[in-house]
Amino acid sequence: MSILFGCVVGFVAWFLARYLLAGLYTVDQNERAVKTIFGRAERIPGVTTLEDPMSEFLKGDERERYVYPQVRVIGPGGPYFRWPWERIYKISIATQTVNMALDPENPEANQGGAMLDAVTKDQLNIGLTGQIRFQVSEKNLYAYLFGVKRPFVHVMGYFISVLRERIANFEAPAAPDLTALPASTDPLAADSGLVSGVSINDLRKNLRDLNEHMERECQSSVARYGISLDASLITGIDPPAEVESALAAINTAHNHVSSDISLAQASADQRIVQSRRAVEIQTLNAHAEVEPIAALAKQLTELKLSGPDAIGVYIRNVRLNLYARARQAFIPMAEEER
Repeated sequence: MSILFGCVVGFVAWFLARYLLAGLYTVDQNERAVKTIFGRAERIPGVTTLEDPMSEFLKGDERERYVYPQVRVIGPGGPYFRWPWERIYKISIATQTVNMALDPENPEANQGGAMLDAVTKDQLNIGLTGQIRFQVSEKNLYAYLFGVKRPFVHVMGYFISVLRERIANFEAPAAPDLTALPASTDPLAADSGLVSGVSINDLRKNLRDLNEHMERECQSSVARYGISLDASLITGIDPPAEVESALAAINTAHNHVSSDISLAQASADQRIVQSRRAVEIQTLNAHAEVEPIAALAKQLTELKLSGPDAIGVYIRNVRLNLYARARQAFIPMAEEER
């Protein structure tokens, strides 16, 4: 009897330790959790990802394929409790940075994850370096946990395919018409078309536009795979070794031309400023000469209104003042004195 009682007590103790104490869990600050009950995620009834603004970046046919239910997300805190038939999936939502050349399925690919190969429109095999910042989106944890087996692999493959397609079809913006430029326009922006047509130069000059394009194209990754790409940071575009010297010569010539244009523009701007300053000085001198005449005319008009003899008296006083300051005076003689 005592043996049976000991077995019962041992079973109860094991059950409490195995299913009650072990059922307690916590969620860290940078984590989110999803609970499944008998293998089915706990969902919000009648709500899917199509009701969320993240689905706005999906195309028409993609909206039918990437429809995921919204699950209940367990926030940081605890302790929480789960029953034995429930399972907790914890996901880190911290922002992570990886090399854009990383191949999760084959670490030896792309020169060991150091440089990504791509082909330009003029059939040059170039190397790309940079980073990708991403984080798991808590708005679509169902897609990350249950939608695809390895969501990060899918996101990297999607990013690389979009990037290679963009580079293969990239065309620099059309060079501005020099005849239509205003006088104050910087010619360095205009002469940038001197080396257009060389795909590597076009890509390097428009690196910011390329990064912004990648960010726009990858905005649908949240609705697709539950991963948000925060930024695409393409930092380097290296040409093939056989064309590097020719490209350097082209860029050197372009830099010389840009320098000459800058010096010419600076000289022209300096002359324009000097001419404007001279015009301003002459205008001020003219105003200085006109102002006393205008004031005198105003005074004479007021004197004329005060009486018919006022002008004569004023002229006599002015003449006397001039006589007082003059060393010699020539006075015409009257006819009867001759």
